Amino acid sequence: QDEAGIPGILVGVSVDGKEVWSEGLGYADIENRVVCKPETIMRIASISKCLTMMAVAKLWEEGKLDLDAPVQKYVPEFPEKVYEGEKVAITTRQLVSHLSGIRHYEKDITKVKEEKEKANRAFKLTKPYQDKEQKEKEGKGIEKMDSVKPREEHEGEVKSLNLKPGRRDKEFEQEEYYLKEKFESVVESLKIFKNDPLFFKPGSQFLYSTYGFTLLSAVVERASGQKFTDYMLKMFRDLDMLSTVLDDNEAMIYNRARCYVYNKKGRLVNAPYVDNSYKWAGGGFVSSVGDLLKFGNALLYSYQAGRFKSSDGKLLPGYLKPDTVAMMWTPVPKTEVSWDRDGKYAMAWAVVEKKQQYGCCRQQRHYASHTGGAVGASSVLLILPEEQDSEAIDTGLVAPPRGVIVSIICNMQSVSLNSTALKIAREFDKEKRAQYID
Repeated sequence: QDEAGIPGILVGVSVDGKEVWSEGLGYADIENRVVCKPETIMRIASISKCLTMMAVAKLWEEGKLDLDAPVQKYVPEFPEKVYEGEKVAITTRQLVSHLSGIRHYEKDITKVKEEKEKANRAFKLTKPYQDKEQKEKEGKGIEKMDSVKPREEHEGEVKSLNLKPGRRDKEFEQEEYYLKEKFESVVESLKIFKNDPLFFKPGSQFLYSTYGFTLLSAVVERASGQKFTDYMLKMFRDLDMLSTVLDDNEAMIYNRARCYVYNKKGRLVNAPYVDNSYKWAGGGFVSSVGDLLKFGNALLYSYQAGRFKSSDGKLLPGYLKPDTVAMMWTPVPKTEVSWDRDGKYAMAWAVVEKKQQYGCCRQQRHYASHTGGAVGASSVLLILPEEQDSEAIDTGLVAPPRGVIVSIICNMQSVSLNSTALKIAREFDKEKRAQYID
């Protein structure tokens, strides 16, 4: 909080389905001296994509949504696309993994390609140094906090160690980030980008695209037969996420924090007014850390149901089937993750797979995460499942969810939180393991 100059920050931790830590630090509203509390509500930015993916997965399980059908099956208003003279199809599966070719906020394809090439060059130059530094620190028993992130930053994320007052991520320089127009429907908001050319052939490359999720919301709306926002709010009720709502400027949302940025002179100012109705699915919800923990536990329970057995031998079904969550958390080829160099993008989640290359050396745990950056806000949700071969499984029958979940939200943009969340998760996981040994 101090090093990034964050006015207010919320953190929540859940261990084996129980919330063990929930705290607010700093101010939710500086002008009125309102302090942050665990129930404070903030913009969760791109974690909204994970919520939308839950809806997509549920509709797919119910047979209402075909992941591999052209999107025009559900949204005929979205024009059929041609790339380099060839007629191409965009599917829902490509949308959720950012392989559709639909642009992000930057309209100039040349700039996007230049940034990617620059990031790849930087990655090749910094990797040998990073690997050496990592080995040295691990040899001393010290976990490295933030690795150098050479790739193009997503959703306003920058390394907090390098954050300086007044610094703006390039993404936040895009005019479309500050849209003030209120869209009455998700189909109406397609007009922003639907007639723009694709940046590449669908399925051939990765390009993070919030607009891809705007199209996805229209698919969900048609597949469900309900207004997208109504369908999502009903799902939140089913998941007991009663504090998670639309980031609607007009609505009275109690405990909602104000959003802040630094101006060019390095002074803290209120974030500019924006209307997020053009991107509900990709970055338009507000929530509390407690609700995000509930969401994470619902996913983790679904993932582990069937692998663990309770003492009475009876378990309620998960919101999703175990195989569905496994599919969501399976890395997709040709993808990348800007906020975690160990990860690959899956289906609206970044996933790091379990791996160990050398004996007595670095062990890579399996976990899923997503970060977010919005005007005046940053966020992260990280799920660290319990390893199947741990001592806990051998001690007797246990019930899911088993693992550590961390959620962090703050009311300042351009703050990287993923490595902090991972460090917190590992600390709680270490403490949990120590208790089993005792």
